[in-house]
Amino acid sequence: MTLRHSDTLRLAVPNKGRIAGPILELVEKSGLHIETGGERRLVAKTCDPQVEILYARPIDIPEYVANGAADLGITGHDMVLERGSRVEEVLDLGIGRATLVLAVPDDAAVAEPEQLDGANIATEFPHITRRYFSDKGINVTVVEVSGACEATPYLGIADAIVDLSSSGQTLKTNRLRVIDEILATSTRLIVNARAYAQHTEKVDELRLALESVVSARGQCYLMMNVHRDALQKVREVLPGLSGPTVMDVASSEHLVAVHAVVNESQIYRLISMLKRAGARDILVVPIERMIR
Repeated sequence: MTLRHSDTLRLAVPNKGRIAGPILELVEKSGLHIETGGERRLVAKTCDPQVEILYARPIDIPEYVANGAADLGITGHDMVLERGSRVEEVLDLGIGRATLVLAVPDDAAVAEPEQLDGANIATEFPHITRRYFSDKGINVTVVEVSGACEATPYLGIADAIVDLSSSGQTLKTNRLRVIDEILATSTRLIVNARAYAQHTEKVDELRLALESVVSARGQCYLMMNVHRDALQKVREVLPGLSGPTVMDVASSEHLVAVHAVVNESQIYRLISMLKRAGARDILVVPIERMIR
């Protein structure tokens, strides 16, 4: 592991996997640009001399943060629970939302977990799975696998599986049905409590930068000109986080400028409604960061 200055914060991020790309994009949008130098290294510098990036396997990140190899990390809530690492989750990044489920073959005569007493359960999450069945007083044999968990019942390896599901389509494709939901998960920013105590201001600065990107997700900034006579109608149409902002316009047409933050899912219908209400010169601008 690369040595670092005591004033430098190290942020561990996934080096691969389905959430690696979205996480790196989130970090970049937060303004913490990573200096790659044309190649991927174990540790990379950022535009902030006090913050560096450590690339690691998602499953290892909780333990790296817990033992101080990294001060902060970004990984799944499921990974934190699986490792049982002593870290603090300080921000839900909303990436990779999924549910850890218990599933059985469609044709299995099993409707509830208690019917799996004595069964073999295949999973990539042995710690969580053992604790789940232990809490229910059900005796099972946990078969640890790495990938393609959904195929194990049809290969005769397991009677059921514990696996992550986001849309449920993979389970349907493999003729599996859910009989229980174990936990909901998403990607979290985690921190070492000791590092937070020593570098509170810097950790909060980094958290706020990431949170501003999360808050802006799915939001647009609307700008338009409105004649004063039509202002009330436009206000009735226009949603917003805390109501629209209205400003005078230097014009002989008695116009005001109206600005508002709205959800992008509303834009399609909202534009025509605003036009009918009397708005004109309407601009829709994407928002990259928003601090509430």
